[in-house]
Amino acid sequence: MPNVDAGAGDRLALAVLAQYRMTTTEQMHRLIAPGVRVEQTRRRLQKLREEGLAERITLPQAGRTRVWFATQYGVRVAAELPELRGWRPPRGSGDKTAARFKAGHALTVTETALAFHHDARRRGDTFRPLDWIPEVYHQIGNGEAVIPDALMYYWAHDRREDGGFTMLRAFVEVDRATMGPERLAAKLDGYHCYHQYTPAPAGRRRTVGDGLPQEEWRRRYPVFPRLLFVLDGTGPAGIENRITALHASRNLPAARLLHQIPVMAASMTDLRQHGPTAPIWRPILEPDRKQAWM
Repeated sequence: MPNVDAGAGDRLALAVLAQYRMTTTEQMHRLIAPGVRVEQTRRRLQKLREEGLAERITLPQAGRTRVWFATQYGVRVAAELPELRGWRPPRGSGDKTAARFKAGHALTVTETALAFHHDARRRGDTFRPLDWIPEVYHQIGNGEAVIPDALMYYWAHDRREDGGFTMLRAFVEVDRATMGPERLAAKLDGYHCYHQYTPAPAGRRRTVGDGLPQEEWRRRYPVFPRLLFVLDGTGPAGIENRITALHASRNLPAARLLHQIPVMAASMTDLRQHGPTAPIWRPILEPDRKQAWM
């Protein structure tokens, strides 16, 4: 029988481009084909470009780095792939001007994903490229929403018992020091609102055992995902200022969230040097100690 799935590599590349929004050639290579020569990834991206599914921009301030993204046509095609069933393209997907303005942050989010991917391969955990989903919309009422930089699904190998896997979920916020520490800390309020948000009854809505409506997040997750802040774009003093601002939230309404789910922060430098499963994460309630995220 002929190989009817010969384009699987191209399909995965397009799905990653659409879902991640932007990658460099090297990032794409490390995500989908780290075991082969990078020229194969370059040819694949160029093929997608020739088919009108992908486009690129050049960043002169970054050594003329080429940044790839799915075109609007490519986004429409990707949204119909079985790998992206249920995925909703963020606004501005496929727009060249939007790509130019958002490249710095998007590439840092992709680099964060790569740190987890590399560590998962080393540990024997399962973390596939499409298990990292940027900009997932979570409504909190009144037309507002929480949109994390990424939602991560991670299967951690259980080394203590039967060798199975434990599903871990995390909201990931990547801060490049483009906003003040107080604005960064204010993000906790949004997650607190999402944790508490219970839509007003309308028709037949999912309820708990006593008939009361459930919080909105329970429609998606069996447990509320942990919250990870990755801090970049500043030196050690700037990192400390941001962690201090997050720690100060223990005195605000969002403090309830800090007691109910793991909320931790780490620097991008530590993430790259030691890997995300190393004890580099500082709990917001106890920022003077470090631990693993899982």
